[in-house]
Amino acid sequence: MVMDGMESSTPHGKLVRIPAGPVVLEGDLYLPSGNRRGLVLFAHGSGSSRHSPRNRYVASVLQQADLGTLLFDLLTREEESIDDRTARLRFDIGLLAGRLAAATDWVMSQASDVRIGYFGASTGAAAALVAAAKKQDAVSAIVSRGGRPDLAGRHLNEVRAPTLLIVGGDDELVIALNRQALNKLVEAKDKRLEIVPGATHLFEEPGKLEQAASLARGWFEKHLATTTT
Repeated sequence: MVMDGMESSTPHGKLVRIPAGPVVLEGDLYLPSGNRRGLVLFAHGSGSSRHSPRNRYVASVLQQADLGTLLFDLLTREEESIDDRTARLRFDIGLLAGRLAAATDWVMSQASDVRIGYFGASTGAAAALVAAAKKQDAVSAIVSRGGRPDLAGRHLNEVRAPTLLIVGGDDELVIALNRQALNKLVEAKDKRLEIVPGATHLFEEPGKLEQAASLARGWFEKHLATTTT
């Protein structure tokens, strides 16, 4: 699959520019050669960007499973500068979800047959769930890592895509919020809460991010796999 808007290569894929209403967002698109099993769009968390080392690590694990990845900035550089000062835009779930939906439309305009997954971290998980509620026919799987799905509000009961919530075992407040959100995913075709023992919110402890990435990989392999004839 070749997509319009591709520019120079980066260590993490091709640099792409994604139209999203009045703005253009930058992203790194990785498309493995051979048979692809799907494409995972990343929604980064509070105060982060597509350069998040944790999300880049998870993306590398997915790429090893022949999954495509798209890590992109939910905010423009100007907006990031504003957010650095105010910390306001990172909690504007409607804005972030709209940007993710626009990226989904861009992907679908290039390849309508690709199976799409969302990987969201922190507030990005809420954006992923809201976008999935609005793009029910396009999104086939969702994974949240250390996410705040509770911030998706009423949209939780509209999500149909299989959803995996991954939380650190020592992140007690977020565990409680994720349990509440899991109960509200009444329409999800499959749902699960996985708690990684000994992990805190950012999964910084040795081996914990690897466990989270392995769980995400398994979920996407299960729900993005397509049968060939």
